[in-house]
Amino acid sequence: MSLRLPTTLLTLALLAGCATTKPQPAVVAPAPEATAVVSVAANDNLNAVAWSQTAIEHDLIYLQTYRDAQSRLLAAVRDPQWDALGKADRVAPLKGLKPAVILDIDETVLDNSPYQARVVKGGGEFNEADWAAWCREAQARALPGAVEFTQFAAQHGIAVIYISNRAKDLDQATLANLRQAGLPVSGPQAFLGLGTVVDDCEQAGSEKGCRRQLVARHYRVLMQFGDQIGDFVDVNANTTDGRRKAVADYLPWLGTRWFVLPNPTYGSWEAALFNNDWSAPLEQRRQQKIDAMRYQ
Repeated sequence: MSLRLPTTLLTLALLAGCATTKPQPAVVAPAPEATAVVSVAANDNLNAVAWSQTAIEHDLIYLQTYRDAQSRLLAAVRDPQWDALGKADRVAPLKGLKPAVILDIDETVLDNSPYQARVVKGGGEFNEADWAAWCREAQARALPGAVEFTQFAAQHGIAVIYISNRAKDLDQATLANLRQAGLPVSGPQAFLGLGTVVDDCEQAGSEKGCRRQLVARHYRVLMQFGDQIGDFVDVNANTTDGRRKAVADYLPWLGTRWFVLPNPTYGSWEAALFNNDWSAPLEQRRQQKIDAMRYQ
């Protein structure tokens, strides 16, 4: 049996129900603090620079490389036939030569990612003036493991020699940066920059062969370190195939005499993808790099 309410009571009940469901004023949360938004143009180098600066994997690769090299160094000293120079660079007999290691500087012992970050943020490309200004700041940090390895070598009577393609007028700033970062620097041949004159050797562009040959006249080179193929051997043809051929005979030396470090931000590998033509428009160079990628 249904219960029927008087009309008056029913009306009051409905009004009461409406009153209980009346919308309440919305509670407005306080506005968060405003944060500065930096507008940065799209740049193909963003991920590479971000990885170099923030990825723990980057640091571990450097630590692994230098620690492994250090564990092998004294055994290399004891082997009188041990030498890390390629056939074209070994211009003097090994007998009687003092031991040395050769290291590139940029992205091998010093971290220049802050300069690359500035380029990304500014939306531009590498240019010599800005690069020179960065080098003169002499504030680049040592890369993980580099100080420990080079100090270990120096403490055991092994000459530490840096061969770099930094311009000659950056010599003093570079030496100051190396010392400030804790890297050992001693002797007249400790730093051989681009523009170093080597008697009886014709310099080919920015290749380092003549400078390696200069070291070969005085030292038995135990190990070489770099982030570019040209840090180890001259590259006659800077194409993808030419670069592979340049190192083909030395693959057994990887991890024992030659130690290659990662650099996704710049290098001759990039120029090889667009026929080394830096004068080509950016979009054309970019398209050639896209065309060079594999999709299977």
